[in-house]
Amino acid sequence: MNRNSFISKFSSGVVLSTLLPSNVYSLSQQEPNPFDIKLVKDFVVAGHRNLDTVKEMLVEHPNLIYTSYDWGKGDYEQAIEGAGHLGKKDIANYLIEKGARANLFVLTMLGKTALVKPVLEAYPKLLFSKGPHGFTLLHHAKVGEAKELEEYLMAKGLTNTNLGMK
Repeated sequence: MNRNSFISKFSSGVVLSTLLPSNVYSLSQQEPNPFDIKLVKDFVVAGHRNLDTVKEMLVEHPNLIYTSYDWGKGDYEQAIEGAGHLGKKDIANYLIEKGARANLFVLTMLGKTALVKPVLEAYPKLLFSKGPHGFTLLHHAKVGEAKELEEYLMAKGLTNTNLGMK
């Protein structure tokens, strides 16, 4: 290979190697196809009361389990949270088995004292945090009939069941 041929081939390789990664990257960064907002709302609403509908919808759209619906002014809610503030243990447990992201409110409703207490001891300010629609941990303990947690929360100073969404 002569000098000119080497330089030409080397230059082409350098140009290709600098362009190729950016082209591959741009192809992988295409906009995702979001769920229809009505579908998300229907799933979150079903999570409040209808286990059969939740199951049916997850068969067709498994990733609905991770979606949140915005009721307005930052009041986001997932299906599992609807089950949580209505005390629907069967729905909450089903969604957890399917991989839903359980939070402190749902765990409180389920009476998971061994999980809730250590978190609140480590982060005491969470005692006064708000769940969807402003419902507190105390509300969740009451609807879940989690008496031990209800007493614990009240002893720590939580007396409100709803702090509102301002």
